[in-house]
Amino acid sequence: MEINLDLLAKVKTDSHEFRKLHDEHLRLKVQVDEMNKWKFLTPKQEIEKKVIQKKKLQQKDQMNEILDQFEAC
Repeated sequence: MEINLDLLAKVKTDSHEFRKLHDEHLRLKVQVDEMNKWKFLTPKQEIEKKVIQKKKLQQKDQMNEILDQFEAC
């Protein structure tokens, strides 16, 4: 899905919920990226990584819903 940058800027400005989700999504992305740099993950770390990835994906879906709502207006 290609995102309209003007729409993204408007949503970031107008929606506190979107900003909060976006900031958290970026924070989780950094966590996953850091974990991907590790040579080995313990089973506990593997589970943590999967949980983070799932949460990150859920937030992306929520952000897309908000973008769709703004685009429909």
